[in-house]
Amino acid sequence: MKQVVRLTFAIGFFLSIALAGKGQEMLPPVLPDFSATIKTGKIQLDWISGFMEVKEIGIQRSLDSVLNFNTIGYASYPTQTRNVYLDNKPLPGNNYYRLFILFNNGRFIYSKTLLALPDSTIRADMKLQYADIKDATRNPNKPAEENKEPKVVWHPSNYIYTTADGNVNIKLNDAPQKKYSVKFFEPNGTFLFEIEQVKGPSLILEKAIFMHAGWFNFELFEDGHLKEKWNFFIPLNYRM
Repeated sequence: MKQVVRLTFAIGFFLSIALAGKGQEMLPPVLPDFSATIKTGKIQLDWISGFMEVKEIGIQRSLDSVLNFNTIGYASYPTQTRNVYLDNKPLPGNNYYRLFILFNNGRFIYSKTLLALPDSTIRADMKLQYADIKDATRNPNKPAEENKEPKVVWHPSNYIYTTADGNVNIKLNDAPQKKYSVKFFEPNGTFLFEIEQVKGPSLILEKAIFMHAGWFNFELFEDGHLKEKWNFFIPLNYRM
């Protein structure tokens, strides 16, 4: 009788441990807390994760936050508690990000979706004027007389301009009510890309999209009609 009681107790004890372990295994994991910050010419993703049994963590990006998420890279050390990933080639417009987390057992989950936001430590509200860029626009290989001040001093557009962080800002307060589109060109007229519709009153284009520093031309259309044709300058070095 005592042996039966002991055997029953032992079975119950091991079953309780097994069930407890299974219950712990089935608990939903805590999703990583991460941020997406617009830096100078890139977007930096930071996250903290407590996952250990992770095979890989993919970084996915989308322009609409709902569809068309594409994997643009992977975490170098997915099991580390802290991770950083740099998107050096962000797309024109709003960039949304999420993490794809694949575990060793084949299961996977997605993190929450985040919109990349400007770095609050960068003075991105300061529009660059001619005084800020005149030295950068001079060509040291040309004679001094060719680098004289122009008779008509360049001024930035009120709609599309460069700010102190080196990025290009588009400010169209009535964009939600109208249809604005923008085309960008090299100084020699070579077409670069087009934003078919600016949907919000404010849009930041990363410097990295333009691939190099210097002058760029643009054409701003309002409801299909040319509203402004002007240019802007992206300096190689910018002020913070």
